[in-house]
This record gives sequence, structure tokens and C-alpha cells, in this order.
Amino acid sequence: MANTLTKADLIEGIHQTVGLARSESGRIVEKTLDVIKRTLETGEKVKISGFGTFEVRHKKARKGRNPKTAETIILPAHRVVVFKASHVLRKSLNRAA
Repeated sequence: MANTLTKADLIEGIHQTVGLARSESGRIVEKTLDVIKRTLETGEKVKISGFGTFEVRHKKARKGRNPKTAETIILPAHRVVVFKASHVLRKSLNRAA
């Protein structure tokens, strides 16, 4: 069963690896995620070399079905974030398998 890496885990990892205070590590993680979020909100891609690319894609409105009632509904258009792993990350994951 896979574990989940949380924001707190990231903060602790930075604290342990770099030696910064937990509060400073927390600010770094928060600011980094904030920059990524704001960039995606503007529709730009976020490319992290050696890791991958986050991108916003637009999904058109489409017909759907409520599985409980079998009623046909229209799902509104919306935006989703997709992630594409870099070649380096894919290679690393496949080597570890």
C-alpha cells in the first residue's frame, strides 16, 4: 500500500536535509506551492527540470449520467491540471521497479 507524502513531510524533509528551521522550511514550501498555483491559474505551464511539467487543460461541457438515478446531466466545462513526468523521472521510476 502506498503512503502519501504530505506538505508536513516536505517541510520536515527540508528541515532534516538542509538544516533550516521548520518555520523557515514551511515558508519555503508554502511560497513554492503558491508560485506554482498562481502560474497555473494564469494558464502557463510549470516545468520543473528533471521532474516534469504541470499544465492546465480545458475540458469541454459534456453529457454525463447520475449513476444513482440514471438521469442525464450536463457536466459544465472546466479546467484540470495534468502532470507529465520528465524523461529523467520516468527513467528513475522504471529503474527502481
